[in-house]
Amino acid sequence: MASEVRSDFHRRRHNHKRCVEGALDAAERLCEARGLRFTALRRRVLKLVWQGHRPVRAYDVLARLGREHRGAAPPTVYRALDFLLEHGFVHRIESLNGYVGCGEPGAAHAGQFLICRECQATAELDDAAIARTIDRKARRVGFAPDRQTIEVTGLCPDCAEGRTRRAG
Repeated sequence: MASEVRSDFHRRRHNHKRCVEGALDAAERLCEARGLRFTALRRRVLKLVWQGHRPVRAYDVLARLGREHRGAAPPTVYRALDFLLEHGFVHRIESLNGYVGCGEPGAAHAGQFLICRECQATAELDDAAIARTIDRKARRVGFAPDRQTIEVTGLCPDCAEGRTRRAG
């Protein structure tokens, strides 16, 4: 499929526990299939990233881990995040200096993210046509892209609805 929604804006009735369990199970299966170690720490960091559908900063992960484990240190968290990023379990949202869980780990895809400017809820798209257009136009000017992440800000459905209610 050329255009796909990898993760949607999760509204009030979203079963987040099932969402997190699915992400952890997928990561575990992929690591096993690829011969990678999905350590308890990597699993915990991934779970913390999946706390919500908003970008989580490394230091927020560190603070939470620090309450659970005295030995948690920045290098430990960054190594775990680097592993999760390298293997496609999370994406980095540059504008918010944070990480979000990948809507379809293991599938190679460019990241296009819709980010709510009010609540920071994030949805992931995967539109191959957008990725190809950027790649083609970049190469036309002699640029060789190696990674694409597009961040689009606006209002999520809940914040837009709230704004409409307040205006009406």
